[in-house]
Amino acid sequence: MKAVGLLSGGLDSTVALKLMLEQGVEVAAFNMVTVFCCCTPKGASCSAARTAVRQLGIDLKVVNGTEEFLPIVADPPHGHGSGMNPCIDCRILMFRKAREYMEEIGASFVVTGEVLGQRPMSQRRDAMRVIDRESDLAGYVVRPLSAGVLEPTVPEREGWVDRDRFLSITGRSRKEQIALADDLGVYDYPCPAGGCLLTDAIFAARMRDLLEHEGELTVPDVRLLRVGRHFRLRSGAKAVVGRDQADNAGIEKEIRRGDTILELADAAGPFTLVRGRTESADLTFAAAITARYSKVRGNPSATVVCRAAGGAEVDRLEVTPAQDRDLVGARVGEVA
Repeated sequence: MKAVGLLSGGLDSTVALKLMLEQGVEVAAFNMVTVFCCCTPKGASCSAARTAVRQLGIDLKVVNGTEEFLPIVADPPHGHGSGMNPCIDCRILMFRKAREYMEEIGASFVVTGEVLGQRPMSQRRDAMRVIDRESDLAGYVVRPLSAGVLEPTVPEREGWVDRDRFLSITGRSRKEQIALADDLGVYDYPCPAGGCLLTDAIFAARMRDLLEHEGELTVPDVRLLRVGRHFRLRSGAKAVVGRDQADNAGIEKEIRRGDTILELADAAGPFTLVRGRTESADLTFAAAITARYSKVRGNPSATVVCRAAGGAEVDRLEVTPAQDRDLVGARVGEVA
């Protein structure tokens, strides 16, 4: 018997797949990544998932679902969670892709590490039913960690797997999973609970701001949300200011035609990207913000160089570094 196992690389999914392997089920691991995954900064398969499959001794199929996921994030049929996380619709997309892979390799069902009641939006009993039904997998999703408190699935009823060897875990605690991992010899799970930027309050605020001003989401725009400090200028343009060298490098990678780049003329400081049509006052304000986050923030004035996207200098501005009070209302998603 062959199954597709949804694998994040976290504790729950790794243990769930190990339980299936212990029953002699052939498991092919499946991992869907998006630009919102906290542990996949380069868009490759999750490092935790790669670690898990090495430990389990199974193959891993990775699918990047970003392009299909972006319109779902903007307008999810089943709504957002506490942030911008459309968890139910995300799971439906993931399950649909897992079903496609299941059909491709001739597997008979899907296995997940979900625990009833662990996540408030997608791991409720009613939400699980919706996800299974809308992904065309109703009756064919086995959840070994909570099977004892869920309705028997087709694989359980038909005897493809032994339901009596499954568990009845519920709730948010992972004590039982940790103990089970020890019993099964699973010791390396570097991403215990996974992670999604859409649940982060600051990132979610940036997403809402982007949708309000742009009306749609693109991968480059979302990548830019991951770095720097973000400010919305009065004209509607955006300024993104690097926090450190890594941020500066990340911002520089996202430069596109029409952007303006700001840097201190004679001192170390942040790399600032200004995107959108600006008035002269807004560009001056962005220059003042750039100076505020540099080593000359305490000086009475600073010189900021403005460059076009191609690198050519277009202006030099003499500004007074901004004060915290000047930034009230301009910050996007941050209070300081």
